[in-house]
Amino acid sequence: MICPMKRRTFIAGGMAMASSGLRPALAANSGLHVPPEESPHQATLMQWPVSLKVYGDRYYLGMVQQTIVDIANAIAEFEPVIMLADASDHVGARRKLSDAVELWDIPTEDLWCRDSGPLFAAQGNELVVSHIQFNGWGQRQVDKRDSLIARHVADRLGIQMVPSGLIGEAGGVEHDGHGRPIAHASSWVNKNRNPNISRADIGAKLKAAYGADSIIWGEGVWGEDITDYHIDSLARFTGSGRVLINLPKKPDRYDPFHQAALETHDQLIAAGLSVEVIPEPVKRRVKSVDFVASYANYYACNGAIIAAQFGDAETDAIAKEALARHYPGRDIVTLNVDPLGELGGGIHCATQQMPAI
Repeated sequence: MICPMKRRTFIAGGMAMASSGLRPALAANSGLHVPPEESPHQATLMQWPVSLKVYGDRYYLGMVQQTIVDIANAIAEFEPVIMLADASDHVGARRKLSDAVELWDIPTEDLWCRDSGPLFAAQGNELVVSHIQFNGWGQRQVDKRDSLIARHVADRLGIQMVPSGLIGEAGGVEHDGHGRPIAHASSWVNKNRNPNISRADIGAKLKAAYGADSIIWGEGVWGEDITDYHIDSLARFTGSGRVLINLPKKPDRYDPFHQAALETHDQLIAAGLSVEVIPEPVKRRVKSVDFVASYANYYACNGAIIAAQFGDAETDAIAKEALARHYPGRDIVTLNVDPLGELGGGIHCATQQMPAI
């Protein structure tokens, strides 16, 4: 999600209403805690992409599916992986996936489990879904199946859904698991997701959803990409008070994403966080200006970090070394996930952890 970019193609689609069909839920503001991503997991959830309304042709869809297979199989070396897919898609998916990846009969359209999948939280000793309702990034893409995934997962697991009162995506929040999230306002204080809700009220709801004490807002960029500039390909917590951020070597003062990224960097410094910069790749395989080349869009699973490499030997090595320092004792596994970068996302966007509660 780092810049410059337009992100995934805007495709108008139907939205499942935020209040429709939810399980009987516990009261909001009821002591939730979203653990840090690097804490132990029960499993990783992913989604099988199938929609030709999204992808247009089967050849490109096949490339994207293979990238999802590569990520799932890499994670499955370290922890259980659950691939969500309609039963009719299981034969094709099973043909490519490792036997270690379990398939669940939950219909999907696209692959972005960080956004449309369930946000898991602890409530005491219980696992629950802290529910942020997905609506296709502000009704920009078809989401008739994907907007229901969190509910279906909760039903499958027999766990409660706790409504946040928000429409949006978990990819729009980066949370350290110790009481402090960061987010771009453009992904939340936006009429396409949360009309008529103030920034203060949205912040309060996000704090309740994550079990946080405070929130750091960056402004972000409105309307230039499908996510309205998600934070998780720019800046990531690697522990309490510690952040890795992905920035261009030579920022373009006319590029709104570059300027927003620099502003967010300065706000994180001003908030007293320890911030380390990873440079964006320059000599990458894909040259398109819309390509998302973010080293920050990695995934922390049990015993490993699953991260991208882009073909720039210098910056690939810098990023891998930084991840090894921030996550000592973990394997650093790097993959070519260029098809996701062309879509506007990365490995973190395609995964969602189920914490061990």
